[in-house]
Amino acid sequence: MKPLSGLLTACAMTACAAPLPSPDATNHLATARAILRKVPLVDGHNDLPWQYRKLGNDFARVPLATGTAHFDPPWHTDIPRLQAGQVGGQFWAVYVPTRLTGPEAVQGILEQFDVVHRLCAAYPETFELALTADDVERIHRRGRIASLIGIEGGHALNNSLANLRMFHRLGARYLTLTHTANTDWADAAGDEPRHRGLTAFGREVVAELNRLGIMVDLSHVTDDVMRDAFRVSRAPVIFSHSSARALCDHPRNVPDELLRELRANGGVIMVCFLPGYVTIAQRDQFIAWDAERRRLQTQFPGEPERVTAALREWRRAHPLHTPATLADVADHVDHLVKVAGVDHVGIGSDFDGFTGQVQGLEDVSKFPDLLAELLRRGHSRETVEKIAGLNLLRVMRAVEAAAGR
Repeated sequence: MKPLSGLLTACAMTACAAPLPSPDATNHLATARAILRKVPLVDGHNDLPWQYRKLGNDFARVPLATGTAHFDPPWHTDIPRLQAGQVGGQFWAVYVPTRLTGPEAVQGILEQFDVVHRLCAAYPETFELALTADDVERIHRRGRIASLIGIEGGHALNNSLANLRMFHRLGARYLTLTHTANTDWADAAGDEPRHRGLTAFGREVVAELNRLGIMVDLSHVTDDVMRDAFRVSRAPVIFSHSSARALCDHPRNVPDELLRELRANGGVIMVCFLPGYVTIAQRDQFIAWDAERRRLQTQFPGEPERVTAALREWRRAHPLHTPATLADVADHVDHLVKVAGVDHVGIGSDFDGFTGQVQGLEDVSKFPDLLAELLRRGHSRETVEKIAGLNLLRVMRAVEAAAGR
């Protein structure tokens, strides 16, 4: 998510002395780190390119090699923390807001592609562009971060399959069918339904994604679009950054009924760290914030800086003292494994697509801590390897094979 879901505050958390880890906790963390030396951790969604766009795509203003935590609000991502988190493969989301349409949206998304390609050129010892599952494993063995590209929002296609084909040539390996607003061919979870699923052209988009070898991403769409995509797609689908609706009843999460369909489809759901999708308390805070945002946009049309300042004041006046925690995210993983199956769960953080944090998963350095918690809960090493990245790589290979056919 970007500004819409992203501005949910995770609350002002009081600092406290952390207890020393138990020997078992230390052992679990050591095992998690050993797993990530063998298996690439592939995060399904990070919005770092959007953060660059907010700074005019000026690389000189971003100290990515030394650290970005000092920014206000702090960024979740930089090279030292990616390395500390042992990230092996990263899907960088290329995104423009849904208020951009037509040629303006196409230009914006091309500029976002350019950011990812420039990242790889600017930091060649850290990042390398990856187009296939084999690329991810090869780059991981070399000690670099495989950089993959996912398009977040079908509005960027401007209703053109030709644009989709060109985006594939630039490296796109998944397409999130919608963002927070409906397209002309698919309904979004954050909008009033218009199509009750996929239109005829929407089904063409899914077919072309299959033909090209681009994964169909169902994060952000309505349940009806999910059902249509399961029926139409000839390859496994993904949810690049969604969680379990049974634990947090938000339309961006996936109900059990459709998790079972995902299992039959062979796809993967990648658990999201955005606080409003993790706990009910954080969800309710987000709903209240979103209502205030809409009110302010009506009151101050064309004055985004004034809206942002007013929202900052609103957040100060409405603190939430019940943060979402790493344990809450692990609860979602447990539920997804139980309902969708151990072969169908991954990690899609949504880092730098929201403001705030999950306590214990504050930034990209914390992925091993989540895997350690899963080991502590009794998940096997094989299960954790699958969740870390092997499940997503399996889906990538299945999508590549379907395109070959």
